[in-house]
Amino acid sequence: MSVLRTDTIDPEPAEDGGLRVDRLADPDDAIEVVSIDGLQVCTDEETREPHRHDYHELIWARTGEGHHLLDGHEVPVEPLTFTLIGRGQVHVFERARGITGAAIRFSDEVVHGGPMARTDPSWLLVGGGGRVVHVPEDAIDAVDAIVASLAAEGTREPDECSADLQRNLLSVLLLWIERWYDAERAEQCPADDEALQLYRRFTRVLEHDFAAHHDAAHYADALAVPPATLSHTLAQVSGRSTKEHVTDRVMTEASRLLRYTDRTMGEIAYLTGFSDPLYFSRAFKRQEGIAPSAYRERVKGRA
Repeated sequence: MSVLRTDTIDPEPAEDGGLRVDRLADPDDAIEVVSIDGLQVCTDEETREPHRHDYHELIWARTGEGHHLLDGHEVPVEPLTFTLIGRGQVHVFERARGITGAAIRFSDEVVHGGPMARTDPSWLLVGGGGRVVHVPEDAIDAVDAIVASLAAEGTREPDECSADLQRNLLSVLLLWIERWYDAERAEQCPADDEALQLYRRFTRVLEHDFAAHHDAAHYADALAVPPATLSHTLAQVSGRSTKEHVTDRVMTEASRLLRYTDRTMGEIAYLTGFSDPLYFSRAFKRQEGIAPSAYRERVKGRA
């Protein structure tokens, strides 16, 4: 398990409109655990430049204090908390003192389908800044054990059980975080709760229907809200329209099948709601910037 530093979180960042883009260290790994061991950021000179995440991240702060900037919003770092940072958000540790714990990073495709279908965390990973979820004291040892197990699975030689074990361990962690978030919400309703709960209901309908329904109107009907209201609310919460969410989910499923299975392009097209494999291939390349066959070669390490 590598150690988080303020200057070398990603050894080869890309550029994104002037922003550094942090990516998972190994494109073949969909989950990565990075140890945080006494992180200190005390002056402006020690603050790393803001960077955009190309992955979701859970920051487990076991001890220490400070604050992040997430999409320009100051978010506190407190002991015994998880900070949830969604893919695409701009992040920087602006101040930190004695922070220990870990950063758990994972791609979109690892949280959909299979054992992860129930624990899609996207409704918690949206908005103008990260959410901070407090961990009950009686759960600290269990969290440490899950994080340590995830880290150990990431360093051992992979076998046929590795991917499922990692996804199931992450699933447990995300379900706990959802439980703790809901317990806090019951005590003090956040200002954006109404919009967030519609987004939450949408993600659950989307998870069930994305392959059969690529049209935005279906989701508005299923949620009994006008299409414009749904799209406006989703854009308010996440910055993306209904159609963009549907397309993202479909292509995330395609990426997952390309990475984790040996299904043919025709089978993957069918499973993601395309009757024509050629149209699927074009849509995937338009969305991801790479043909599905080339994507499979890259993530399976054969390129």
